[in-house]
Amino acid sequence: MLQSEFHLLDRLRDSRLLVAAELRPPRSGGSHAASMDSWIDMYHSIRKLGRSDTVVFLTDNAVGQEEEENLQHLTANLAGEVDPAKVVPFLTCKHSLEYCLLYATRAASHGIQALTVLGGDRSVGPPRCLPRAYQLRRAVRARVPGLTLGGWANPHRDAAEQVDFLLRQDNTAEFFLTQIVSHHSIASVDRFVTEVERRNVPQPGVFGVFYYRSANATTLSRLGEFFPVPASEITRDFDSGLTAAHICARSIRELYRVGVRNVYVSNLGFRRVGQRYAEIVAALADL
Repeated sequence: MLQSEFHLLDRLRDSRLLVAAELRPPRSGGSHAASMDSWIDMYHSIRKLGRSDTVVFLTDNAVGQEEEENLQHLTANLAGEVDPAKVVPFLTCKHSLEYCLLYATRAASHGIQALTVLGGDRSVGPPRCLPRAYQLRRAVRARVPGLTLGGWANPHRDAAEQVDFLLRQDNTAEFFLTQIVSHHSIASVDRFVTEVERRNVPQPGVFGVFYYRSANATTLSRLGEFFPVPASEITRDFDSGLTAAHICARSIRELYRVGVRNVYVSNLGFRRVGQRYAEIVAALADL
């Protein structure tokens, strides 16, 4: 296997803005035809994004919904077409420990450099194989020491407490992703970033932003079950004439203003991912 010239931690520590994409595999349990259609769309999206200066994060049972395994499809259908070092799968504790360790071994054997290891929603689905994500990261590191492992932080919560978690000796994370934030929660992001800088947190962070496609009240309310949604503010953004891409770009621009250099965009869907991504990048230039 050829050694990739791309290294995730180097890119995350770069001063240039990184706009990564978070994609979700199809939900399991659907028809074979629908699943294949979704995966074909995802292959096209990853191929297109893989040619850009970006990273693709792939979820694992996002928001408690059981998804098809991301690794099997990727390695079978994108081998040789996309640099695997630019793909960073999620791995949650919502599997058996044996599965998690085998998954990490398989990922590394296919050239994947990094995994984001999370606990997973306790309220739905199977129980966690280990109580805390750091325990799974520790087990993965012992089995596959060459993998770069990521963790999690939530800027909506107490900044000092979140930084305490990041600085724990047993955290075993070399980078972290955050909960979804926006320009409407910029004060809490600013407090978190200030605390990270003040205490010299060594891990680079990747901050989540959401691609709101509309101001549908039912949808915003449902999303609010999983992360803080500024529903009235998002509604005002759309009512003012801003497009979905410009609202997302405004969040990215405000995060950049307070010192964030890495973001990932969630909710890009299956189809038209490349187009939506390009629209967001273009909108950044308009602001």
